[in-house]
Amino acid sequence: MNALSSEMSRSGLDAPVLAPSLGPRFRQPWFFNWRRLFGTAGPGLLIAVGYIDPGNWATDLGGGSRYGYALLSMVFIANLIAMVVQALCVRLAIATGKSLAEYSREAYSRPVVLTLWLSAEIAMVMTDLAELVGGAIALKLLFGIGLIPGVLLTSGATLLFLVIGRDDWRWLRGLVFALILIVAASFVSLLWLAGPVWSEVAAGLVPTPQIVADPAMLLLGLGIVGATVMPHNLYLHSGLLAPTGRTLDRRAKRSAIKANVRDSNTSLGFALFINAAILIAAGAVFHAHGMTEIADLSEAYALLDPVLGSQIAAMLFAIGLLAAGQSSTITGTLAGQLVMEGFLQIRMSPVIRRLITRLAALGPALAYFMVAGEGDTSRLLILSQVVLSLQLPFAMIPLLRFVGRRQGMGEFALGRTAKIGSWGLALLILALNAVLIFEMLA
Repeated sequence: MNALSSEMSRSGLDAPVLAPSLGPRFRQPWFFNWRRLFGTAGPGLLIAVGYIDPGNWATDLGGGSRYGYALLSMVFIANLIAMVVQALCVRLAIATGKSLAEYSREAYSRPVVLTLWLSAEIAMVMTDLAELVGGAIALKLLFGIGLIPGVLLTSGATLLFLVIGRDDWRWLRGLVFALILIVAASFVSLLWLAGPVWSEVAAGLVPTPQIVADPAMLLLGLGIVGATVMPHNLYLHSGLLAPTGRTLDRRAKRSAIKANVRDSNTSLGFALFINAAILIAAGAVFHAHGMTEIADLSEAYALLDPVLGSQIAAMLFAIGLLAAGQSSTITGTLAGQLVMEGFLQIRMSPVIRRLITRLAALGPALAYFMVAGEGDTSRLLILSQVVLSLQLPFAMIPLLRFVGRRQGMGEFALGRTAKIGSWGLALLILALNAVLIFEMLA
């Protein structure tokens, strides 16, 4: 444990909690134990943040307002895909003791490594751009602050959090957890005010032939699935767990993989609830009242209070948006550290790393607002999602290659069936992303 802590300290992070030592009765697979569940809580929680960032809000909002609860099944499918992909990251990190970035550095030539690193940096800048714009929109909705001052204030708040937290991974984990709770509480309250018909919500969990028969509905559903997996999450999850894998023997690795997959699935289940809540709220508030073309965050905010007849509905929406943006920005900083260390073996403090990424995202955001004005933020969010979709193959294909290699993974390598299923799933995601990019550009 001391070796693990010192390794994580050199990386600018605190060590994640290892799988707890379990007595004989706790090793039974059917026995549910809360202590075992939360013993590894943390890495999965930080990963789940990437699935509820402001870039995903517009897609869920558009799906709910246009088709009610019919696309809820696509949100569910997208979350299942995310669980599979993040479980592969857990397996790679624990089995090899290396992050995806570290393994890539050792497996590929220098030009390929630099290409993969550059792709990862572009993905993180685009992720940061969406979070930056989302936070600025929230400040404008809550306090009437312009978007240009808003992006500067959002940047300053993130740097302040990192300075206060310094290199304490557990402090940042607690902060992110608190922000996620704020998002969840906001939407629980919003759902209570909206009063959806829960029997219709349950029916929306089952895919219907209408999704395939209606081209517009199919494209929106594909967008929900295709834009789910974020490239930086693959580097972040494997990077957080790699030090754990380096300290464990074979038997302990098997237990740690199970424990961390459980942690990941539980946290992603929480993200599923929030994404589903956004779509359900949009369906109950807008679609039920004939407003079927609501996709802009500011427009949704302006219409919430008049439709629901409550003065706090819009405020809850804006608070949730602000919390989602800030939590995603913090995890993006951790991902940036791990990517730079893994690919280039360059260690940097969280504050400096955040400053570099934020300045790279701040430039395009300020330039866009100065040229296009502050009236249309949806195009900027769409642009960030398009670029993210283009970067996904550069992270997913190496991940699938590595987890299928017995030479590096040993007994933890994927079997033939699991390998075929994983590659099929990856090809599906990449195809959906291609469709999504075409639709967004069109």
